[in-house]
Amino acid sequence: MKTLRECVVEAEAKKAAIGHFNISNVEAFWGIVRAARELAVPVIIGVSEGERDFIGVRQVAALVTSVRQEFNHPIFLNADHTYSFDRVKEAVDAGFDAVIFDGSKLSTEENIVETKKCVKYVRLVKSGMIVEAELGYIGTSSKLLDAVPEGVGLGANDLVKPDNARRFVAETGIDLFAPAVGNIHGMLKGHPDPALDIDRIKLLREAAGVPLVLHGASGNTDDDIRRAIVAGIAIIHINTEIRLAYRDALKQSLQENPEEIAPYKILKPAVQAIERVVLRKLKLFNHVN
Repeated sequence: MKTLRECVVEAEAKKAAIGHFNISNVEAFWGIVRAARELAVPVIIGVSEGERDFIGVRQVAALVTSVRQEFNHPIFLNADHTYSFDRVKEAVDAGFDAVIFDGSKLSTEENIVETKKCVKYVRLVKSGMIVEAELGYIGTSSKLLDAVPEGVGLGANDLVKPDNARRFVAETGIDLFAPAVGNIHGMLKGHPDPALDIDRIKLLREAAGVPLVLHGASGNTDDDIRRAIVAGIAIIHINTEIRLAYRDALKQSLQENPEEIAPYKILKPAVQAIERVVLRKLKLFNHVN
């Protein structure tokens, strides 16, 4: 079976992108896995600090490993948005396939120092594990938004510049780079998120010299996603749309079956709703009609 690193290289060569989908429970996990297996494409399961605390750090690692081995399918686990060295270490020691150190709220200098520390530990302890880091603030929560998150700038001077990307990647030694390119965490209510800066993505991919990751893609248009992939995005994060699909399907299930008390029956529509969302996204990322 291919490694995650090999899958990323292959995706870039095809001008495709690997889908990264966050989970908070086993229902979401199965919805994602079923969609990926239907299309026979790699997929990344993401868990933020809060999500992995809820599921269990070693428990989610065991779940992903066991299903990958059972189905011989490239399903990988990423420690999404990790804010400290100790939590990076925890994910590495638990057997995750990738980890993101998120120092986007730090100064560039502090971000470089902390990211280098994380990269050094990963290289010493788990050869082959992928390390990602971020530059530029895009918000922190995967939720429905009334407005662009406070502190997120979308002007040309607010987004990551090629020279900064080149320096950041060179000094930290990361494998994947997640820049601010007009994307935001969460999803605006009632209309698409702001447009992505596609020209900047192309410049950043050339300057960084490593594959780029797009966070907060739930609210972006399909056209923006397609263009971003061609410009240099290799991994795309989706979370808010999954949460929304889960909530709405569960709410409808409870309303339509008020006497039902078996959780697996109540939750089945939520699993199916997530599977539909993920299947549509994976088709988009992989140019499947």
